[in-house]
This record gives sequence, structure tokens and C-alpha cells, in this order.
Amino acid sequence: MDVFDSMRVYVQAVEKGSLSAAATACGISATMAGNHLRTLEKRLGMQLLQRTTRRQHLTAFGENYYARCKEILRLVAETDAQAQNLQLAPAGKLRISAPVSFGTEALVPALSVYLARYPEVSVDVALCDRVVDLVEEGFEAAIRIGPLPDSALIARPLAPYRLMICASPEYLARRGTPATPEDLGQHECLSFSPAALVHWRLTDMQDAICRVPVSGRLQVNNGQALRVAALHGLGIVLQPAILLQADVQAGRLVQLFATHTLHSRPMSVVYLPDRYRSPKLRSFVDFLVERFS
Repeated sequence: MDVFDSMRVYVQAVEKGSLSAAATACGISATMAGNHLRTLEKRLGMQLLQRTTRRQHLTAFGENYYARCKEILRLVAETDAQAQNLQLAPAGKLRISAPVSFGTEALVPALSVYLARYPEVSVDVALCDRVVDLVEEGFEAAIRIGPLPDSALIARPLAPYRLMICASPEYLARRGTPATPEDLGQHECLSFSPAALVHWRLTDMQDAICRVPVSGRLQVNNGQALRVAALHGLGIVLQPAILLQADVQAGRLVQLFATHTLHSRPMSVVYLPDRYRSPKLRSFVDFLVERFS
């Protein structure tokens, strides 16, 4: 006999109060229900039920075994449901949160591939640089940059968020090109606001770390706006490589300190544990890992 079938009969016998009632609930004969119980007791070497002509009582071991059977059967049912979900095509609307620069420059362009691959899925992307509450705000997943605090969310790591220092040819012609990281202290450095004093950290080829205090007369609270400011010669900018590399390749910006390593930031996609059973969310998370890892 299948041990899971025997467990189901036993659980029904406990909950219904008798083997005959369990037999009815399971669609089998009373004799077969009794056989299932005896098979379990023989397998375990322990009595589960004490039966009289009128009543049945759980033994101490039988009570503990009942609780374990309930949990085992729950896990089996959940696993079966997951297997069935895997066979379903992803469909429906996904609501995703992502940082503005990464979302604009990397995520949205990549969605053309994802949406072509899964034609029954639609994606609603909210771009913002704050940490959203997935439950309260109704997001199924969020892309986060930086170290993650302890939480109940599941996190899948993506490629680190690389940074780049750049300036326009016009600015460098006017102010000169900094030869060392320390020279940045004498330049107009563009930064996020509010920022009274900012430090940029660079590591040279000998792994020596230089932490340089920088300042400038312009601070902006948006990465794209800082990029535009750099393009117009307003100063030197430290921003994600995905935001600046096209301008560097086109000659609109010049990369500075290319032989140095800039402090990169970890990037992850996070989601609630119970949502991953959804085929559409699983397909999206797997796509991000495939595309950006």
C-alpha cells in the first residue's frame, strides 16, 4: 500500500472520529480503511488508535503522528501544486519596482525580449529610487541596489552595479584633466542632493584605496539630470556605467581613471516567498538572473 494513501486514511479517521467515516471520505471500503491503518501500525511498530466497539482514542504516539502526517500531506500537496504551476504558461500582469537609472537604461530595453518570450504577460514598471513596500504597495518584485537589510523577502543576486567617473571634453579643456584621484578635490564634482560633503572611493591597480572628498556648486536629486549636467560641461560626474557608457563610446563624455576600480554596489531582485509559485513572477525573476547576472 502507498504510505501517503495510508496517512490520508489515518488523518481522516482521526478527524472524522471513526474508520468507517474515514472510508466514506476517502471513497474506499471500511475493510480497506482498516487495512491502511494496520499497515501503518505494522510499519511503525506502534499502535496509533485504541478502538472499542463504540469509540476510538488516539494513543500518545498516535497524536504526535497525526500532526506529522498533516504536515507531510500539506507539503506533498504544495509540491504537487508547484509541479502543476510549472506546466502553466506565464500570464497576467506583473507590477515591478526598479531604480530610475537602472530601469530606464537597462530594464525597460530588456523587456522587449521578455515580453516577446511571454506574450500573455504584461508588465507595469514603477521607477523610483526609494525602497517600496511590496505588500502595502502591491508590487510582486523590486530591484534594489545596495546591501539588503534582514527581512522576510527572498533575494536573488544580480550583477553588481558598476560606477564610472566622466566629464565632457569641453569641461576638461576648460579646467584640465585630473591626473590623480586627489586632484578631484580641485574640480567641480556633480553629486546627489542634499550633499554637504561627498567622498568618492577609488582603488588603483595595486589595490590601494583612495577616498577623496569632493564638492561642487551643483547638486541634483536625479541621475539622468546629473548626466545631462556633465554633458553640458558643468562638472565631473560619478554615475552608473549603464547611464554613461553610451556617451563615452560616442565621445560626448570622457571616462576618467579607467585604470582604477570604483566601489560597485550589490544589486538584487527581491520578492515575497509565497509569490514565487506564480509562473509569471518566476519567469520574470529567472529572466532577470539570466539577463543581468
